Amino acid sequence: MTDLAAKTCKPCEGGVRPLTKDEVTQRLNDLADGWQADADSTEIVKTFLFKNYYQTMSFVNAVAHIANCENHHPDLQVSYDHCRVRYSTHAIDGLSENDFICAAKVDKLTV
Repeated sequence: MTDLAAKTCKPCEGGVRPLTKDEVTQRLNDLADGWQADADSTEIVKTFLFKNYYQTMSFVNAVAHIANCENHHPDLQVSYDHCRVRYSTHAIDGLSENDFICAAKVDKLTV
């Protein structure tokens, strides 16, 4: 298991091949439980559960801070007691190491 959370995202403006399904499956093992790839392995998704709206919004703000620092932004679906986080590298229409780095950093918020 690698310490993805210690890495920093590299700019990606395209021209890089997305990770293959096998690579995505392998990298999911480097994340905390709960992350899943979609059927095409073009995004990873995890739903985080909280006790109340305040905790959810605190988490969302922390995720926004990570996104700003890494310049890699997830799609968020926010509700009263949960937040669904989706990562994909839109410039390559698939997943890159950046998605897994950010997912690992987000996981550390809930440890």
